[in-house]
Formats: sequence, C-alpha cells, structure tokens
Amino acid sequence: MRSQSTFGFSFYVKKYKKISGQVPIYVRITVNGHSVDMSIKRKVHLEDWDAVKSRVRKSSNGSDILNSYMGTLRNRLYECIEELEKERKIITADAIKNRYTGQDQRRNSLLQLVEYHNREMNYELKEGTMKNYRSTERYIRKFLKSRLRVKDIYLEELNYGFIKSFERYIRNNPLQSNLPCTQNGTMKHMERLCKMMNLALREEWITKNPFIKYQLKFRKTERCYLNHDELQHIESVKLTKDRLVLVRDVFVFACYTGLSYIDTLNLSTDNIIKGVDNELWITGRRQKSDKLFSVPLLPKALSILKKYKHRNDLPMKGEGKCLPVYSNQKTNQYLKELAVLCGINKNLTFHTARHTFATTITLANDIPIETVSEMLGHTKLSTTQIYAKVIKQKISRDMAGLREKLR
Repeated sequence: MRSQSTFGFSFYVKKYKKISGQVPIYVRITVNGHSVDMSIKRKVHLEDWDAVKSRVRKSSNGSDILNSYMGTLRNRLYECIEELEKERKIITADAIKNRYTGQDQRRNSLLQLVEYHNREMNYELKEGTMKNYRSTERYIRKFLKSRLRVKDIYLEELNYGFIKSFERYIRNNPLQSNLPCTQNGTMKHMERLCKMMNLALREEWITKNPFIKYQLKFRKTERCYLNHDELQHIESVKLTKDRLVLVRDVFVFACYTGLSYIDTLNLSTDNIIKGVDNELWITGRRQKSDKLFSVPLLPKALSILKKYKHRNDLPMKGEGKCLPVYSNQKTNQYLKELAVLCGINKNLTFHTARHTFATTITLANDIPIETVSEMLGHTKLSTTQIYAKVIKQKISRDMAGLREKLR
C-alpha cells in the first residue's frame, strides 16, 4: 500500500539513440528501489534537454507543450497507483507500467465471447436453441468480414452504432437468399447477441452493455391453429396413403394433448401413468424448458395410443416409444399435403397442433388459462395468454351470456 511503498517518476533521455540530433525521452518508474523504463513516444534535441531539472529548456521551441505533456503523464501514473490500491493489488513498477499501457487489462473480442458462450451454454441449452445461436454466429462473422472488413473486434469497441448497423445487415443480407429475415427473425438474432453481451457484463469483460439504449421490437403475430370444423375435417378425411394416415394420427394426438414435436417423438410408456382421478395421464418434462407437465388423456388421444400400441413393425416407432413419428421436416411436408387434401388454407405445421390444443380444445371450452398453462408446461402465464387473445368464439359466447344477464 502507499504507506508501505515509495514511488518515484523521473524523465531522462537516451543519448545513444540519438538520430538527426534528436534523442527519445523516457520515464523511469521506481517502486521501493526497483525501477522500469518506459518510452513516452516523444523526442527532443539533445541541447534542449535540461538533465538537472528533467525537462525541456524553456528557451527551445515547443517546450511548453512537451513539458505539459510530461506533467500530464506523471499525473496519470499517480492515478494508476490509486487504481491499483483501490483494487487491492500489489503495486510494483511493472504493475504501474502495465496499468498505464493497458497490458494488465484483459481485452476480449466479440468472437471470443461468442465461442465462450456457445461452449459454456452447450451443457445448459437444448440443441435446437444452440442451433439458433450458431446461426447468429454466422451472421456476426459475415458482418465483420463484409461490412467492417475485419476478422474480429474488441468488445469495448462495440457501441449503439455497431448494434444498429448489425441489425440493418441482418435485414438486408439473409443467410439464404430465398429466405429474407423477417422482423421477428431479426429481433431473435439481436436478442441472442444481447444475451451474449449480458454474459460479458457478468464476467466483467465489459463495463457497459452497448444494448443499453437499444429496444427489441417484436411484431405481434396471430398463432396459426385449427378451429373445430377444420380439426373434425382432418380427423374424418379418407386417406389412401399410409404415410399421411400416420402423420394425421400423430398430429391429431398432439391436438388433443398439446405436446410439442420433440415431446411427442420421445413419448414412451413410462410417461403414461394413472392420475389422482384414476384416469390415464401423460407426465414428463418439456424438452425445451425442462419444466414438469401433466396432461389428462382425452378419449381421442387415448384411442390413437391404443391403435399404435402393438405396431412394432413401423420403423418410425422407436423402441419403447408410443407413436411412429417421422422426422420434423418430413412431418411438416406431409402436413402441408394433408392441408391441401382437406382444403385448409393455412400453413399447417406440427406446432399448429399445440396451438390448437391451447385454443380450440381447451380455452374455447372454458378451461381456465392457469390450467392450460400447466398442461402446456409454460414457464410463464404470459406465454399462454397469447392464445387467449384469439378465441373469438369464446368471447362471443361470454358476451351472449352477459347480454342475457343484463336483460
């Protein structure tokens, strides 16, 4: 500490490095008798240097500027000592020099942060989420190379201008030329970068998050779901192709249980138990959030389970699994074919089944939203409330009841 150490700063010139009559100026940093030299990146004519006073003679041109600079440098060196004391670090001549030059401060880059995040979070986040982060990483690398023309950039160089420029780049330079990035898609990439910057802040790699003045602006979209008539049509349509029958059955099962694709794929007999009502329930943890969920098996879903209970001849039905499930890509492809056959003009994907369960099957039939949230395995009630906004039939029915009361 200061009371136990002696400090000294003295300026001098190195005469043997004289070039064209000029010599470089150095500062000697001394702590407890140990010293280290550092160039101040300034030169002076040898005859203008006052070795006794360790300064430039007043009679020389530019002496005031050079002497003022050395005074400022001396003050900064004392500031470095104060910083080291506050951080409770051992003060040495080398420590003061390194603090002044910035060599003691770890400088992390943007790509180092991305790689660190993906390596650390790989054990906490699901593969689907990590895939999205790798997509954002591709955007970052392309942006640095094509827009900034650099391989990497230090985190402390990032500012609000960088963030806005990156956002514009994502909008105008899709990873796939035939798939431009939507507003919400762009915001997802920005959200992932913001989360990585928050990690850098927690790790003390940066002192200020460049996202502090940036606002994520997601566009509200209506969730695609099937109404009662559309669902009935899909259930009853005559199909001649086995693959469509399989996909239809699995899709309808999800409509009556609310399971996501991955949870349906992984559904095994271990997940089917008898509940408190002595009826069969599906229980487990959501693959995405690891949250516990429990769903009573409705008659339609139960009949589909029974249909495929002993169909071990189907290659899509894994060992111990309840249902034969195609890959997500093939499933969505066949669902679009199914939508055309049924005359349903909607972008039918497997996730539509989950939305249908939340709306047509439960909320539209007066199931409390808190109950629906638990069955879906949502971590926040606000996520489930998105579905409540699209139940126009329920609103109409509720208002009809209100009219009767008011009469």
